[in-house]
Amino acid sequence: MDLFTMAMDKNPANKPLAERMRPRNLDEFYGQEKIIGKERLLRRLIETDNLTSIILYGPPGVGKTTLATIISKETKCEFVKINATTIGVKDIKECINKADELIKLYGKRTIFFIDEIHALKRGAQQDVLLNAVEKGTVILIGATTENPYFEINGALLSRSKIFQLEHLSEDEIINILKNIINDSERGYGFLKIDIEPNAFKYIADLSNGDARSAINALELAVLSTNKNNEGKIIINEEIAQECMQKRVINYDKTGDNHYDMASAFIKSMRGSDPDAALYWFARMILGGEDPKFIVRRIIVHASEDVGMADPRAMLIAHAAWNALQTIGMPEARIPIAEAIIYISKAKKSNAVICAVDAAFEDAKNQQYRVPIHLRDAHYKGAKNLENGVSYKYPHNYPGHYVEQQYFPSEIKNKKYYEEDQD
Repeated sequence: MDLFTMAMDKNPANKPLAERMRPRNLDEFYGQEKIIGKERLLRRLIETDNLTSIILYGPPGVGKTTLATIISKETKCEFVKINATTIGVKDIKECINKADELIKLYGKRTIFFIDEIHALKRGAQQDVLLNAVEKGTVILIGATTENPYFEINGALLSRSKIFQLEHLSEDEIINILKNIINDSERGYGFLKIDIEPNAFKYIADLSNGDARSAINALELAVLSTNKNNEGKIIINEEIAQECMQKRVINYDKTGDNHYDMASAFIKSMRGSDPDAALYWFARMILGGEDPKFIVRRIIVHASEDVGMADPRAMLIAHAAWNALQTIGMPEARIPIAEAIIYISKAKKSNAVICAVDAAFEDAKNQQYRVPIHLRDAHYKGAKNLENGVSYKYPHNYPGHYVEQQYFPSEIKNKKYYEEDQD
C-alpha cells in the first residue's frame, strides 16, 4: 500500500480535498483581508466571541461557509447549521424554541448559521426568524451568493451587519494550491509532486477567484497523473488544462451579477466605448443571459442616450432584434454587435428622455382640462357644447401649418423638448 492510499485510509470519511483543506482558524484563512485582517471588525468580533447578527455575501468559493465553520469552533454559543433550501417555518420554530430553552436554563445563546439564506421565503420564514433575532434569542449568520438587499426583507437587514466577500486574487489562489502541495497532514505533502509555475497560473486564472474550483482541479490532476520513474507526479500546463477545462463563469441571471454587468454594459455604450460594451455583452452571453434582455437594453439605450441626435440608432437596434428573432444565436451575435458598436459611437443626446419624463411628471401632478378647441367634435351634439368649434385645421393653411395653442392655458408656455446645440 503506498503513502497516498495509507493517508486516505486514515480518513474514514474519505473527504474531498477541498473539505479536508478547509481552514481551521483565521490564521489559515486566505484572502478577505478587508473584513478579517488583523484588527478588522469581523475578526475582533470572532476572536472576542462577541458576534452579532451578520450576513456573509459573496460569490461561490470565497470562504463564506469556512468563516461560519471557524466561528462554530471559536464561540461558546450553541451553533446550529441550517440550509434555507430544505427548511420550513415549523423547523425554524423548533430551532428557536430550543434556543429559547438554552437561554432560560443555562444562559447560553445560540448562533443560527443559515446557508443560502436568500432561499428563505419572504413573509412567514423571514418573519419568524426576525422575531427571534429582535428578541436576542438567536444570533444570525446568513451566507448568500445573492445580493441581500434584493432577497432579504429590510427589517432583518437592519438588524444584521453585511460583510461582502470578494473573489480571491490569482496570487491568493496560487498560495492556497502551494499550501496543499506542502501540507502533509491534510494535503499532498506526503507525495512527491512537481507542478510547473504555468500550471499553477493556469488553474488560478481559470478559477476566477473560486478557491473550491481551483482545489478540485488540483485534486483531479494529482489523482489522474501517474508517477514517473523517480516516483514523482509531474503536473504541467497541459494536465492543468485537462483538469480545468473551462473558465469558471460567475454569473447569476437573476441576481447581482445580472444587474452589475447590465449596468456596466449600458454605461459603456453611453460612454461611447464600443470595446468595453462588447466585452460586457460577451460576459453576459457566456454567463447564460437571455439575449432578448440584452437587445431590449440596446433598443432602450438607442432612444434614451442617442435619441434624436441620430435616429438611425433606433432602426439599427430594431434590426438587431429582428435578426435575433429570425436567425437566433449564435449567429445573431454579429448583428447585435453591429448595433452595439454603432450606438456606442453615435452622437449622444438625452433630450428625448428628459422631455418625456418631465411631461409625465407634470401629467401626474397637474390634471388640467383639454382646451375647448381641441376637444372631440365627432359626436352628435358636440357643436352645441362648442367642442372643437374654433379648431384650426393645419392643412387648410399655407405650408400645412398654423399657429395655435395646444397646451392647457395654465401651462401654455411649457417647454419639454430642448434640442441639443452643437
